[in-house]
Amino acid sequence: MVYGFVKQSGGHINVYSEEGHGTTIKLYLPRASAPEEEEVVEAAAPALIEGGMETILVVEDDALVRKSVTTQIQSLGYQTISVASGAEALAVVERGDSFDLLFTDVIMPGSMNGRELAAEVVKRRPRMKVLFTSGYTEDAIFHHGRLDPGVLLLAKPYSKADIARMIRHALTAG
Repeated sequence: MVYGFVKQSGGHINVYSEEGHGTTIKLYLPRASAPEEEEVVEAAAPALIEGGMETILVVEDDALVRKSVTTQIQSLGYQTISVASGAEALAVVERGDSFDLLFTDVIMPGSMNGRELAAEVVKRRPRMKVLFTSGYTEDAIFHHGRLDPGVLLLAKPYSKADIARMIRHALTAG
């Protein structure tokens, strides 16, 4: 997740490790320009966080991340179905459970990544909306550094406001 954040910010990481002496990790981020006074006032205004009542299928292999994101999504008013793998998500689909959005991590252990899962879910439910999430910038949904048209990605780490904005966008897009 740190690597993805640094790369998305235009920075880089140096790692130096020596047996018996430890490891040093240095993060280099681009210099931020000082905002003008008006920009500071606007940035301080709270963002409108819009939730909903739809049901979201959350697929995340990391138990702590899954619990955290599920709690945040529920606090926005949404119902959730939470699973740890693509196979578990497909079982939910096969059972006929109703949900409005597939929210899936891209990189997951096992035989199915998030992109493959989304393809299988959309085969079974052609109108299903999908929101991908990832802590890696170079993964299974990028092609030549770009997302395919119509693919929505919420990059980790994300805030509750980011989750709210992207879920609402995914549910209302197209």
